[in-house]
Amino acid sequence: MFKIKHVLLLSFTIIALTIAGCKSQFEKIRLSNDVAKKYQEAMRLYNKKNYSKALILFEDLSQKYRGRAEAEELNYHYALTLYKLKDYTTARYQFKSFADTYPTSKYAEECRYMSAYCYYLDSPAPSLDQENTYKAIDALQLFINFYPKSERAADASKYIGLLRAKLEDKAYTNAKLYYDLGGFDLTNYKAAVIALKNAQIDFPDIKYAEEMDFLVIKSQFNYAKNSLERRQEDRYNEAITYADEFMESYPQSKLMDDAKALKKASEQGIENAKRVLADYAKREEKYKALLAKDAKKDTTTTKTPIK
Repeated sequence: MFKIKHVLLLSFTIIALTIAGCKSQFEKIRLSNDVAKKYQEAMRLYNKKNYSKALILFEDLSQKYRGRAEAEELNYHYALTLYKLKDYTTARYQFKSFADTYPTSKYAEECRYMSAYCYYLDSPAPSLDQENTYKAIDALQLFINFYPKSERAADASKYIGLLRAKLEDKAYTNAKLYYDLGGFDLTNYKAAVIALKNAQIDFPDIKYAEEMDFLVIKSQFNYAKNSLERRQEDRYNEAITYADEFMESYPQSKLMDDAKALKKASEQGIENAKRVLADYAKREEKYKALLAKDAKKDTTTTKTPIK
């Protein structure tokens, strides 16, 4: 994917230069076989922050300078140029390639950090797939492992914290979505309980812990309330257990009254379920008795008289 993006970037840049009538000194240098002069012009353009033109020359030179002493400096600036142009996908690849190719370079630490940082910059919004976020965390942690005493290690830790917060936001939003959809499907309430608990296993220090624990009570309560009466007692008891755990964990919570109300409603729900089930049982016994009585009556009526 990053190669396609990079090729498109180069193509658009070349087209723009052609349209603008720039087939002058730059075009002559670009088409020249004088790699030393091309390298000098690439660095001049880079230092003037004309990154689009510099990229075209660096792209060509990166192949021609392979194995030469100047390749280290060239590839370093090539990666930086991609970063300056905000092509973070290609830049992170080039930074990592540099660090792997030149592990003893004075730029190695910086490039390994920049590769991880580009992953961070490519991390999407919480509502989207978070594959790059996980990769960014892994890359930043790897940098810390490689350079634990680096001044950049503190920044890497900070970015890991921000990325984890994003993952927490997504986990909370996804779990809450099950609750919000509960009215359409009873099983969503149970799914909400599971998702909310799993999110806290994955993120033990999640900032939404109190709200999520309260939402567990509400989800379980609604799951029990909308269940068949014969299922309600066990499900209400689970809601009561969650309420007790919440009240013990958050004695000063502003949601305490709501948690107590849900516990009381669950206890009443159990009593109501028992009453309904008892009524069902009485009706069933009465119905069975009537059936037995009718069966006996039919037997007596159909007996043939003895002559």
